[in-house]
Amino acid sequence: MWTLADRLNGVAESASTAMAEKARQLRAAGVKVIGLAMGEPDFATPDHVIAAAHAAALAGDTKYLPVSGTKALKEAVRRKFRRDNGLDYALEEILIANGGKQAIFDALMATCNTGDEVIIPTPAWISYADMAKFAGATPVFVNCPQNNGFKLQAAALEAAITPRTKWVLFNFPNNPSGAACSRDDMQAIASVLLRYPNILIMTDDMYEHLIYDGFRFCTIAEVEPRLKTRTLTVNGASKTYAMTGWRIGFCGGPAALIKAMDNVQGQSTNGVSTVGQAATIAALDGPQDFLRDRAAVYRERRDLVVDLLNQAPGISCHKPEGAFYVFPNIAGCLGKTSQGGRRIDTDTDFVAALLEEKHVATVQGSAYGMSPYVRVSYATDTASLREGCARIQAFCHGLQ
Repeated sequence: MWTLADRLNGVAESASTAMAEKARQLRAAGVKVIGLAMGEPDFATPDHVIAAAHAAALAGDTKYLPVSGTKALKEAVRRKFRRDNGLDYALEEILIANGGKQAIFDALMATCNTGDEVIIPTPAWISYADMAKFAGATPVFVNCPQNNGFKLQAAALEAAITPRTKWVLFNFPNNPSGAACSRDDMQAIASVLLRYPNILIMTDDMYEHLIYDGFRFCTIAEVEPRLKTRTLTVNGASKTYAMTGWRIGFCGGPAALIKAMDNVQGQSTNGVSTVGQAATIAALDGPQDFLRDRAAVYRERRDLVVDLLNQAPGISCHKPEGAFYVFPNIAGCLGKTSQGGRRIDTDTDFVAALLEEKHVATVQGSAYGMSPYVRVSYATDTASLREGCARIQAFCHGLQ
């Protein structure tokens, strides 16, 4: 009898993917579900980006290419890092991956050994911990509570560091909380990491252009250039340019690390879609003004959702600085019973009953390492957000 690999022990299915699948099943059965579970922009990929992909395909740009990415896209990524982040990476310090997720996976697989530790501030994207486990490392969680705005505190980071720490991996603006670190916040974090020269640093900047109310984004290698030689700066086209399905991620880091990641990628997926790379060149080098317009729409949606959720009994919703999620606390809903007769003892109970009874898909905070919270994505149209929040209010009013 064959068995599964031990490396899969403790590696869980993505909770957001699972909730989205349950919502799809309900829709297929004719139920009108409001999907607030997926972190996917509802905007279309820009026309000039699609046109660039079409032109590349017509020109025969459909053959195998270098595993680490085309020179043309690496040059565009280099320009992007210079323009947006004040970072200058040589071409051999840049890798193109099948989404930002693969860049993170490549890095962990290329560097982690059994017994190594990866520090992950929580709440955190579901996949970080499981990718660390897959690479043989142990995730170490650092709590970032709501009373600190869900931001990483330098003292908490330092308390988590041990001789086994291989990586510190953080993501601001954050999925699921939307929290973002100011330059002062990031400098405090950098000051800690300067004292530990053997620790690698990974920053997932996927939401850098989704920031509001005049907040200024910064990334750690920009704030503290002395950390650049051991920092992997990860980004991609998915969130910024509404290109989730194109699967284009990229990163900049020390050449030796990038070479090792290239090796991992070459033995797993090989290179990235040729037409997707051509499309991303157009995205990075093309007009950027529309990003501010889209961010303004997301800000309006954030304000709407925060206001409506705070009107629901038992819910307290913090207003975040970025991304397109809110992470409301549902402590006031626990210990009660829904109108459908379901006991609500955990945030998992809450999201399950909400989907079953009011047909609103969200994700439990426990999947991101923090309870009792739920993640609500506002990357959807305003009408759906109003209806979804109204259903959440009705659900909470019905708790006894």
